[in-house]
Amino acid sequence: MSAFDIKAYGPVFKSLLEPRNNIMALDSGIENSSARLGLENLDLDKAFSPNIIIDRRMAEGCRSGLWLFHDFLTISHTISQTIETPTGSYWHGIMHRREPDYPNGKYWFDRVGEHAIYQVLKDEASAIATGTENLPDEAAFLTTQTRWDPFAFIDLCEVSLSSKLPVANVCLSIQQREWELLFEYSYRNAIS
Repeated sequence: MSAFDIKAYGPVFKSLLEPRNNIMALDSGIENSSARLGLENLDLDKAFSPNIIIDRRMAEGCRSGLWLFHDFLTISHTISQTIETPTGSYWHGIMHRREPDYPNGKYWFDRVGEHAIYQVLKDEASAIATGTENLPDEAAFLTTQTRWDPFAFIDLCEVSLSSKLPVANVCLSIQQREWELLFEYSYRNAIS
């Protein structure tokens, strides 16, 4: 599993990712008010500089992801629902999973189809789960699945949040890695 390097995205994105040294909540979390002004003033062309944005929808995916990262779910939702691509649906689905509105999250993940990050996410989720001591039986599918199943992960997050299963740390770690992979994918595809 490779580490997510915030310096790889330039100083503007780095400044918006730096203040947050913990991982996102599985639920709606608490809005990070100290990041609001920076998010509101985000100029994507400057943020991607010296690169040129060639896919504005992917760049908007990064914007949606940043708002989500700082727990501004409503604003992330407003942005992601205008991105009519599988990646836009993915950002939208994560937001609804965190809301939590699990049926709506599943609806949006159905619209994602087979996303390009799923294979890596499956592998990394398996590594996270395999490295977890006393992994509950209900989460064992993470170690054996042959393809990423976003619907099973939504169900696992739901059970975890309802305190029926002690697997919240696994879900948190996987969700964080999912966010990193999707941000990286959005960023790279915005400029190439």
